[in-house]
Amino acid sequence: MTEILQTCIPYDALAARPLPGVAPLNLEDWLIVDDAYAAQMSLRCSLLSEKPNLVSALSEASLPAAQEVLDMALDQLARHVDFDVGPQAVHCPDGRVVAIDRAQPLRTLGQIIQEDICLMEKVDDEHVLTGAVLCFPASWTLAEKFMRPLIGIHVPVVEYDDNIAKRVQRLFDGVRAGRPLWRKNALWYDDPSLFTPRLEDAPRDPVPEQTGAYLRSEKQCILRLPKTDAVVFSIHTFMVRREQVMHAPAAR
Repeated sequence: MTEILQTCIPYDALAARPLPGVAPLNLEDWLIVDDAYAAQMSLRCSLLSEKPNLVSALSEASLPAAQEVLDMALDQLARHVDFDVGPQAVHCPDGRVVAIDRAQPLRTLGQIIQEDICLMEKVDDEHVLTGAVLCFPASWTLAEKFMRPLIGIHVPVVEYDDNIAKRVQRLFDGVRAGRPLWRKNALWYDDPSLFTPRLEDAPRDPVPEQTGAYLRSEKQCILRLPKTDAVVFSIHTFMVRREQVMHAPAAR
C-alpha cells in the first residue's frame, strides 16, 4: 500500500456545520495545488490510462458543458504561478506536459488538476450526473451513479433524507454563475487508499473517530457554468495522518 498524504488540511475539517454546510467561495481558491500534487497526479494519470471507463464518463449531450468547465479551469490555471497554459498544452507543476484534447475535456482535466469534477445538469425537477472524471471516489462507484439524480447519487447515505434532498436541490437550483460555494466533509479511515470505489449494496463499515488512523476530507466546490447552465461539483481530496490532525491548531 502506497501512502499519498498531505501534511495538513487548509481548513478545520472537524468543525461541525449543519447540512448542507455551504459557504461562499472565492473563485481564485477553487483549484488547489498542495504538497501531494505530484503523487496524486501520478495515480490519477495511471487510472485514466489503465481504467478510463471506471474513472470517467460523459453523456454525448454534455460535451459542451465539459468543454466549458475545461475552459474555466484553464483560465484559472493561467493565473496560477505553478502552471504554464498554452493554446495546445499545459505545463504542470510536476514537469509533465498535458495536451489539451477538447474531444475528451474531462479526461484532459483529470490529468492536470487534483480535483475530481462532476457535471450536474437539470433534467425535469432534479439535477442529474451527466459527466465526471472521478479518480478518488470515497466509497462509491461512478458507473452506478452516472445519469442518476441527486437523491439516487446519495444512496445509501443515511443522513440524506427527503428533507436534506430538498435542501440540496434548492442549493443546486440557486447557485449563481460567478458566485460559487464550497463545503467540506470529514471521514476517518484505517486505509489511506484514494481510489476506493464501492457498490451501493456493499457500503463501507464506518471507522470510529477514536481509532481512525487517517482523516479523509473533501473540499467540495459548487459552481454554475454561465454558458451551458450546468453545475460543476468539484472534489479536492485531502488525506492526512491522525496525529497531524490532532496536533493542528484548529484541533486544540
